[in-house]
Amino acid sequence: MNAARRHTSPAALMMKAILAICLLAFAATGMADMITNPPVPTAGAGPLPISQVIAHDPVIARQNGIYYLFTTGPGCTIWTSPDMKMWTLSGRVYPDRPSWASKSVPKFNGHLWGPDISFYNGTYYLYFAVSAFGANLSCIGLATNTTLDPKDPAYHWVDHGILLQSFPGKDDWNAIDPQLIVDDNGQPYLAFGSFWSGLKLARLAPDRMSIDDTPQDYTSLASRKRILPAGINSPLVKGDRAIEGTFIYKHGGYYYLFASIGYCCRGPLSTYRMIYGRSKSVKGPYLDAAGAPLLQGGGTLLLKGDNHWYGVGGNSVYNFDGTDYLVFHGYDASMKAALPKLRIEVLNWNKDGWPVVAAH
Repeated sequence: MNAARRHTSPAALMMKAILAICLLAFAATGMADMITNPPVPTAGAGPLPISQVIAHDPVIARQNGIYYLFTTGPGCTIWTSPDMKMWTLSGRVYPDRPSWASKSVPKFNGHLWGPDISFYNGTYYLYFAVSAFGANLSCIGLATNTTLDPKDPAYHWVDHGILLQSFPGKDDWNAIDPQLIVDDNGQPYLAFGSFWSGLKLARLAPDRMSIDDTPQDYTSLASRKRILPAGINSPLVKGDRAIEGTFIYKHGGYYYLFASIGYCCRGPLSTYRMIYGRSKSVKGPYLDAAGAPLLQGGGTLLLKGDNHWYGVGGNSVYNFDGTDYLVFHGYDASMKAALPKLRIEVLNWNKDGWPVVAAH
């Protein structure tokens, strides 16, 4: 027995055992590949019903009556639909990947994560993340376009490079899952983050192309408490610290913060579920329906997995023609591969102003 083994603590051995069991389970179910080589839709797919659309972390914009869906995928995958029911695979934002991506994150596999689409002053802004699974060496990038219609002669995505980057051993936050939110005074902010110390908020410059805050000024929005010790790059054993996918939505007099907790991308072992809290200020503090602060592990459950979906999360919220919609993905329990599928549900609000998924 070598010295390293002799001095390994019981807690560390337990963590290794848990990790080994998880990896064996993933291999047995074929789910390990969902992490190392995520599923992508077949080129030219569509029109397909929503139940057949492979999507992860979906966001939507509408232009001239057409819905444009952006999802995690190679170069950031784009789908289009006239009605949010039938969808056609329509290309990518980047034909391959941003020129700076692989140099900034050497383990980047080409899949741009957690996009966010918004429109301002005649321009569409697409924020996205470049990362590797379980690491906080991550970047948030920005691309812009004056139109979403690929048939328009003006259609051209312009790469603006890195907006924000996090580094292991330096930052206790992760530069992924960006979302633009504008407060009542017209000030733009970027919400982002996952695991580690949780979700953050940074003030953007008026043109929305750079961060105005310094890291010391970032506002903490929500976090989960670690219940098991783990290394900085070991998400499989981070226990209850898993939180990501910030989406802030203004409704009535409140800002509602939606987030995903638990683990994504693990097929039958996925524990992904959505929580929420609200605040009068975009900077918080955000409290759940029981009054617990999201910064202290609070969060009211919005939706979780069931017999049909192993896990659900990666959500966004929109209002189209007076109706609020919850847009997210779920791991299809009817398939052996448990592929992530697009889901869109009507979002209602109860008498106390809390969100409720209409179908549930």
